[in-house]
Formats: sequence, structure tokens, C-alpha cells
Amino acid sequence: MATHHDHALDELNETQKRVHRILSAARNPLSAYEVLDRMRAKGSVTPPTVYRSLDKLIEKGLAHRLESLNAYVTCKHPHHHDMAAFAICETCGMVKEFTDPQISEGLTHWSDAHAFNPKKVTVEVRGLCEACSK
Repeated sequence: MATHHDHALDELNETQKRVHRILSAARNPLSAYEVLDRMRAKGSVTPPTVYRSLDKLIEKGLAHRLESLNAYVTCKHPHHHDMAAFAICETCGMVKEFTDPQISEGLTHWSDAHAFNPKKVTVEVRGLCEACSK
């Protein structure tokens, strides 16, 4: 059975699919210029094309922009739309995407109590992963 993720991928053009493949293959988050450099290995491409492709991936729920790193990662939890959460290791650069219903509920309660209507929630927790904290 096709998932939302598969359907969203089918709707992308070839350039957007290439950007998604490059992000998927990367071990750590990539900046737009790192994506651009990897795309240039197979032909000419312009920065605006890469930014538009990244924006489209985000719009389709296939990627996230990590604000604190100014970098992009593919979405590992295509089922969530309410909140994206990331643990970012400041030593090795490892990024782990996770969902936490308690954090999501807490933010919903706060928003309701303050009559605030959130459009997008991205939680970034920076610190040391298990391997780097030893």
C-alpha cells in the first residue's frame, strides 16, 4: 500500500527528487550549498533551483530545515504533522528526529491558554549524544 510519503515523492520533479536523494544519502544535515555542490557533480544547477526544491520538500513533509544549523534533513517520521523534534549532537553532528506526545500536548495546552495559533512547530534540542558524552 502506498503511503503519504510515497505519494508526495511521486509528485516531485526530477530536480526535487535528486535533492531528496542527496539529503537521504547524507549522514548529517546538509546546508543548501552542500546540496548544491553535490548536485553540480552531475551538471549545472543554480542556487535558486536548490532553494525552491528544498522549499517544496518541506512543503510536502519530506524534509525539515534545522534553524539552529541552517541545514536540511529528510523527514524520518512522515506521519507527524503537528510537531517535528530533533536531538542534535554538538560534537559529532548526529541528528535524531523523534516524536513526543507529551511535548506536543504541552505546546498545545500553552497555545490554547495564550490564544496562540501555531502554524509550524520545530523543537531542536542541542547537546551531546551517548557516544560523545562518554
